[in-house]
Amino acid sequence: MFSQIALGAALTLSTIVLGSLSLYLLEGALRSAHRWLTAEPHWRKMIVMVLSASLWALTMMGLCIWVWSAAFMALAVFVDRGSAVYLALETFSMLGLGDILPPHQRRILAGMAAASGLLNFGLMTAVLMEGVRDLRLRQTRRHGRRARSETDPAIPNPAAPDAGGVERH
Repeated sequence: MFSQIALGAALTLSTIVLGSLSLYLLEGALRSAHRWLTAEPHWRKMIVMVLSASLWALTMMGLCIWVWSAAFMALAVFVDRGSAVYLALETFSMLGLGDILPPHQRRILAGMAAASGLLNFGLMTAVLMEGVRDLRLRQTRRHGRRARSETDPAIPNPAAPDAGGVERH
């Protein structure tokens, strides 16, 4: 029982490390495209950002499922890869149909796969939402001064003929 919990914790940590390393690569790619992402029109860039982050999250979920299925195969929970992948997908996504069950002595490990899936899905969702929020803030910060000054009379507009009594050249 304790060995299954320890193995499940190790597999969970390995999937989190894998996700962190891949997030570092994604962040580098998005950082190199920062100027383009913050330029207008914003809606196209937001679609690219959401699609990129979603593709990353789906890829990470797939890799995590393969890690868990490899563990199920290594422990001889199933003799065929299809059943191992299916159980990993079913438990990792917390779908829990119950049509394939692990042997009684490996059910704790399957529960750990479900807990790992819950944690990983939560982390990936948080990263996705943070990326969208951060991009939106950067877009409005880059173009926000002009947009706010056009709609808010309290903010001087440098393009206006009378910009707070100071003429700008």
